[in-house]
Order: sequence, then structure tokens, then C-alpha cells
Amino acid sequence: MREFAQPLPHGTASCVAFMGHPLHPIVVPFPIAFLIAVLATDLGWWYTQDPFWARLSVWLAGAGTVSGIVAGLLGTAEVLIQREIRMRVAAWSHFVVAVMLLAVAGVNWGLRLEDAEAVILPWGLYLSALGAVLVGAAGWLGGSLVFDHLVGVSDRDEEDTPPA
Repeated sequence: MREFAQPLPHGTASCVAFMGHPLHPIVVPFPIAFLIAVLATDLGWWYTQDPFWARLSVWLAGAGTVSGIVAGLLGTAEVLIQREIRMRVAAWSHFVVAVMLLAVAGVNWGLRLEDAEAVILPWGLYLSALGAVLVGAAGWLGGSLVFDHLVGVSDRDEEDTPPA
């Protein structure tokens, strides 16, 4: 039987972990929060025209891009190391959407560096909204890996886990 026709294991433990905790899901909340907040601060600037919101958008876009790259490197290591993860279409779909998100976030941040206020309308707001949509799509696919494919879920039996 060909290798790609083999059935996939029910779950796949994480190998990029610290003390048994997978690192990728630990760091992804940061870029998610930062990149969603860029859209909120862009809308805040549009409503008030206060330069504070534009400056905050620059910092959030930068933090979202840098923390997203860290999360992406950890996720990429996981995909490249674990054959069982590489074999899942959901993993590659999550990977592609996450790379698109990092590209959009990086462009959004780069455009804002010279003049934070000038770029918000229309391109900054457009890129922030597109980034928020891509965050949702990447999150949905990442959730599918965890909840449907049990990627990164411990394979210990309940009787082996200590009581709470």
C-alpha cells in the first residue's frame, strides 16, 4: 500500500513543546490579539482623527507581525518535524492562510512606518480588515487541527492524569 494511502493516526503529540505543553498554541494568542486590535485602532482613528490611534496602530501592527513570525516559526517546525501533521490537508491549509496573514500584516506595518496617519485611509483600514479575516480563517483551521485531528493533544489516558 502506498504511503499516502495509509490511515492517519487519531491524534498527534506535539514535539515542539516545553514541559509537555505545545509552544505554538501558547504564543498564537499574541498575534491574534495584536492584529485584531489594529483594526479597532484604525476605526478609532477614523472616528476621532486622534493621532494617538494611528501611533497605536503602528505598534500593534509591528507587535502582531513579529509575534506572528515567532508563532509561524514554531508552527513550521512542528509541520516539518512531525510526519503525521504534514500528512493532513488541514495543516497545509492552516500554514498557507497563516503565511498570507503574515504577508498582509508585514505590508500593513511597513506602510505605516513613515506616516502612520496618511496610510490609514484607505489602505491601512483595508489591510487591517483583511488581516482580521485571515486571523479568523487561520484560527478556524488551527482549531480544526486541534479539535478534529487532535494535533498537539496529549495521548495520556484520564486515569494517568493527576486529580485537579
